[in-house]
Amino acid sequence: MFNLNAIYALLLREAKVYFREKERIVSILISPLLFLFVMGRGMVSGTSPVPGYTYQQFIFPGIVAMVILFTSITYGLYIIWDKRLDFLKEVLAAPISRTTLFIGKTLGGMLGAIIETLLLLVIGAGFILPLKALEVALCLAVCLPVSYMITNIGLTIGARMKSMEGFGLIMSFLTWPLFFFSGALFDISTAEPYIKTISLLDPITYAVDIMRIIMLGKGAFSAWTDLGMIFVFCAATTVIGVSAFGKLQQEK
Repeated sequence: MFNLNAIYALLLREAKVYFREKERIVSILISPLLFLFVMGRGMVSGTSPVPGYTYQQFIFPGIVAMVILFTSITYGLYIIWDKRLDFLKEVLAAPISRTTLFIGKTLGGMLGAIIETLLLLVIGAGFILPLKALEVALCLAVCLPVSYMITNIGLTIGARMKSMEGFGLIMSFLTWPLFFFSGALFDISTAEPYIKTISLLDPITYAVDIMRIIMLGKGAFSAWTDLGMIFVFCAATTVIGVSAFGKLQQEK
């Protein structure tokens, strides 16, 4: 079912592309840093739902999840580039399964999210919220399934889109609601019922919550609930993504 050599080759190719475009690293971090240092610090009168922490520290786990969201889902753009450059046709013609192709592309997309998350955690540990090495390691461990899940969504959208403009439009309508309803900027346990209902259907909610448990010691759910929901979304997005790549094979 899986061709490990093919997965490694796809991952290596995506890693080389990522490190050649160093401006991506800086551009992805701009919005999260603005939220942290402008909105987070500007709302000095804002009350943190977690006693003993400032509002800026309260939203920091949510901003980490924001980096994972934006970095991972944007990776779907590169599928459209691969279509234009006919690279995808060459890969689809190779004797590998659609599952192998999808997993290889997903792992390539996860690489950027892991690097961006590590950079933000280092910045946050230095200027916002002191973190122990174990907490950083746990946050990076959580980043793996979360970035996998979101990269799957980005790849699925990219597989169905024919233009980068169309992908950008869909991404704008998807990413910001996912972020704002996730509880990254507020405590969902005290939110209005309709907001809470939408938040429960938002996969980023569980990513924010478990990050908050790791960093602040308090969340709206248990860590096991968060992990369980994240892995449910991982499984669902894998099935949907593999199906979308199967249709690409039929179209080639």
